[in-house]
This record gives sequence, C-alpha cells and structure tokens, in this order.
Amino acid sequence: MNQISNRNIANKTKAFFSIYRKRWDLPGNNIFKKVFAHLSLTERVIFNILIVIFIFSGLILFWQVNRALMIEIPTRGGSIVEGVIGTPRFVNPLLALPGSDADRDLTALIYSGLLRSTPGGELKNDLAESYEVSEDNSVFTFTLKDEIYFHDGTPVTAADVEFTILKAQDPDLRSPKRINWEGVKVEVLSEKKIRFTLSQPYAPFLENATLGIIPKHLWDKMSAEQFAFSFLNIEPVGSGPYQIRSVRRDSSGIPTLYNLTSFKHCALGEPFIENITIKFYPNEQELVSAFERKQIESMHSLSPETARKLKERDTRVVSVTLPRVFGAFFNQNQASVFTHKEVRAALNLSVPRERIVEEVLYGFGQTLDKPIPSVYLKDDTSSAGPEERFEKAVGLLEDNGWKLNKDGVRQKTTKNNKESLSFSISTSNIPDLKNTAAILKEEWEKLGANVEIKIFEANGDISQNVIRPRRYDMLLFGQSIGRDLDLYPFWHSSQRNDPGFNIALYANITTDKLLEKARVTSDKKEGLEILGLFEKEIEKDIPAIFIYSPDFIYVAPPKLQSLELGVITNPSERFTNIHNWYTETEKVWKIFAK
Repeated sequence: MNQISNRNIANKTKAFFSIYRKRWDLPGNNIFKKVFAHLSLTERVIFNILIVIFIFSGLILFWQVNRALMIEIPTRGGSIVEGVIGTPRFVNPLLALPGSDADRDLTALIYSGLLRSTPGGELKNDLAESYEVSEDNSVFTFTLKDEIYFHDGTPVTAADVEFTILKAQDPDLRSPKRINWEGVKVEVLSEKKIRFTLSQPYAPFLENATLGIIPKHLWDKMSAEQFAFSFLNIEPVGSGPYQIRSVRRDSSGIPTLYNLTSFKHCALGEPFIENITIKFYPNEQELVSAFERKQIESMHSLSPETARKLKERDTRVVSVTLPRVFGAFFNQNQASVFTHKEVRAALNLSVPRERIVEEVLYGFGQTLDKPIPSVYLKDDTSSAGPEERFEKAVGLLEDNGWKLNKDGVRQKTTKNNKESLSFSISTSNIPDLKNTAAILKEEWEKLGANVEIKIFEANGDISQNVIRPRRYDMLLFGQSIGRDLDLYPFWHSSQRNDPGFNIALYANITTDKLLEKARVTSDKKEGLEILGLFEKEIEKDIPAIFIYSPDFIYVAPPKLQSLELGVITNPSERFTNIHNWYTETEKVWKIFAK
C-alpha cells in the first residue's frame, strides 16, 4: 500500500515538474534537471512545496504592491432619487418663483449661466471662458467658451445671453430677476463676446452673471404674455449639467416626476451621476413618508424637529448655516417706547438666543447678535450667560427710571407723561417664527414688558398689510444676505420706504457712506473691513435685535460622495458642484489618475 502511495506521489511530482519544464526553458536547465534527479522523493516533495510557497508569496507581494499603487476614483454611472415639496410651474431662470423649491431646484439642474457659484462662496467660469472688469467696476466683458451647447444640440452664443438679459429687463415679463438688470446696457461684440455696462459702478454685479441662459431660437417668437404659458416652462431646454429624459404627469396633467440624465456637453464636464429622478410631494409629512418607504433617497425643506428625529435614527443629515439673519426690527416711528435706547438695549440683552436655537431650531442654527451672518463675518456673540445678561438688562431699565407698577409692567415717568413698556410683535404664521415670538414674549414679560403677539399669514398677507406700509411696532422677520454681501437694500436710509427692505427704518449718515463705499469695492478684504465698521455703528445704535441664522438641512444617501454644501444662499444652491458628485467608483494606478 505504501509502495502504491509513493508511486502516486512520484507520478504527481513528475507531472508537476513537467509544467515547469514545458513553460520555462531557462539557462542551465540541464544542470537543474541533474540536481533534481539526485533528490530523494521526500526532498522533491519538499522542494515543490517550497516552489509553490514561493509562487504564492510572490502573488501576495504583487497584490500588495498593486494595491498600494492603486487609488479609488469616481466613475460615471449610478442614480439618485430625490423628493421635493411643491409642484413645478416655471422651470425657467427668468420666471422661477423665489418661494418654489420645485422651480428653483429643476432650474439649477437644467440651466447654466456665465458664472457658477462654488461651495466656497466664490464664483467660477461656467459658460464663460473668461471675463474682464473695468477699473471702476462699471463695465463687465465676458468671453464664452468654445463648443458649448444647449440640450438640443444648438450652440450657445452671445446672442442667447443678450436675449436672456433683455427678457429679464422686460417690464411686461415681470421677472423676479428684473431688479438685478435694471439700467444695464447689453452689447454683443461678437458671437463669443458680450459686454455689460452699468449706469453706476457696482462691484457685486458679477453675482448676477449666474443667471441661467435660455435658448433664443426656442423663445424669441413668444410675446411676454406667452412666456408664462409656454410648455418650455415645464419641459425646458437649457445647457446645464442635466437634461430632461422624461416627465410623468398625473391625471390632471400636473408633473409628479422628472427623470433627468447627465448632459455630455456640459460646459463644466459631464456629471458623474448618470440619472437623477425628482419626485414631488405636497407637504413635509408625505415627503418623509416616501423617504421611510424608500421611495426617495434624499430630501430637504425639513423642519428642525423632523431632522433631529431622523438624525437620531442614524440617517445621513447634512446641515450648513444659511446666510440669513432672523431678528426683531424696531419701528420707532410707530412705537415711541423704542426711541429710548436703554429699552432697545435691555430687550437685546435679555434675548435667550441659546434657548431659541435649541428649543426652536433643535440645534440646527447659530446664535447671532450682528447684522452679518457668521458664515461671512465672524460673530462675537457675548460670552456672558443668559442669567447675567438678564440681570444687566434689569439694571439698565432700573437705572433709567423704568419701574414696575402694581401690574408688573414697567413705566417711566417724565415731566410731560408716563410711558409704559408695552408693544406688539408682528410675525408670519411659520412655526419657527411663532415659537420664537412666544419665547421672546415670555422672557420680556419677566423683564417687565407687556407684549402682544400678532400673527399674519405668510402668503402675502404680512408683506402687503404689515411690511410694505410699515405697520408694526416690532417685526420678527428674516433677511437673506447674498454672497455679494450687499447690505444696502436692508440698511441704507434711502430704502426705508417700500419697496426698500430697510424694515428697521434706520437712518445714519455714517452707515450710508459705508454701504455706498462697500458697493463699489471689488477687493473682498477691504469690503469686509468696511462692513466691520458698519457693524460697529449698528451695535451702537441698536436698530434691531439679531437672534439667529438657521441651517439648511439636507438628507443625503450614504452612497453619495463629494457632496459640498459650503456657502449657499438658497436650497437649490446645494447643486452648485453637482457635476462633481458621484456614487460609483473604480480603482486605477495612481499614474493613470487625473
């Protein structure tokens, strides 16, 4: 039995060796055969085992070296299904409604402008190859890239840019973008070059060049009245990173789903993610329900409370502070009690900002006590605790003659009259603002104030009946500050009356000059220094109480990579670097990676 076993081993050994003999005809092969022939059977087995070990060790070493030299890079493919609240009506950069996420999200995906914002808050070339700015910031000349196209294959030219801007300026079109282009002269210098001349220098003008460009050949036969009714508002043709593959409608013809596919001729390069599906829902409840049923993978426009619940369940919740300033703005013309600086200062000191961010925003926000969001200019919120600040507020009122009466309301007696610390807070019927108003009322009544809360519908009621006529004692409201950091519309004395946005009715010669100077300053560092001086004047005068900046909240799928929110001024700007997003990867040697 042992002899048979040994013969089998010998035969297998010879067969194994024959492989080497056939495949490798090495120098000195005959010597190797003679040496091998003198080995005993056991030695031959051991030798072959060592050969096998050597081969496997070599393969493992090669695999490790190969792995060390290879890196994972994004590759094209994959998809995302996103849910959005609302229904698209104007997927058009000239008509998209500021309050419609559906309009603005699709517009951001389908259209591209001369420039594009970046997560870092800067602007980079999109359709433009380059641009030149005159020394006085009044003339802006853009040169377009070569081989840029609309989704239907038509080249994008300077004539399309001119057509878009002229339509934005058309008063009959009533474009929300009209205010950005008023007084701007447009000149086509060549097929690839266009010039904008401003009536007066305005350094932040470049921000306007992010406006999506519409194709002249599809729109130029339409009147302003026909624009709003064109099917191109629902099935648009742009030049952005994604184009429409299909639109699904319900029985009433209302779009319920958009299938988008990547555009290979996108000026910034074809996006990595091949397909994006956008589904529409009427409210947050149905949006979240669809997410829980795994019908969508990503969503935004969530309440802070919902976001916290999702985060506690290990959902990928990404947030970034928005450049929005929410505060209480004094109307000293209507409520004379606010003409007393000590009253404004005491109310400011006693605001429980930390409590509001935690209880109202569930931590999705930042406290603020300056007119400029901290994403742009660092906010040095007082390090004193709420109790210390409250006690200081009480002392400030007491020292200035504001005494508690039998009803617990502070009054100040002068030679001419007796004035009560009594006023109302007007705000919108929005949960965050209503809850903030309730906390302010609670804290200020502890201070000795008599506070009434007035709630108005957010769908135009508060704008038409409260803000425009400046009919409020105190307005709890928010201001959206753009990347251009142009605070002129919010604080310059010329903007105190409608349609200006100076809702504090603030007038100060020093700040007026600072805001005017900031508008013509192209150097970012110098601009921030000017705004720092502006902030000091505001801090001294206390025309408003600045409370918080909320976060933009985005639920993203775990597979999504290269998501950078950075500085965004509205939800649709989460797509600023969508051409870099990816879900699929491949491994290549480092030397072959771009």
